[in-house]
Amino acid sequence: MESTAKDLRFNTKELLETVRRGEEVVITYRGKPCAKLVPLNKNKNSMEHENELFGVWKNNKEVEDVSEYVDNLRKGRF
Repeated sequence: MESTAKDLRFNTKELLETVRRGEEVVITYRGKPCAKLVPLNKNKNSMEHENELFGVWKNNKEVEDVSEYVDNLRKGRF
């Protein structure tokens, strides 16, 4: 299904109900696709990561503990 940004603003409930039924909704802005609403996967395993260092930290070999690394970066700010 395709919907406009204006529809998203004024008909959010209806669009979320559509997504809840399993449909994907593409949001367009000025006629061009810019976002997609998709149903959330209920599988908890997909939300859990094997390694707590994931995303931008996953392949960063210099970082063992993200919290400590970020704290060290912020030391100069305060």
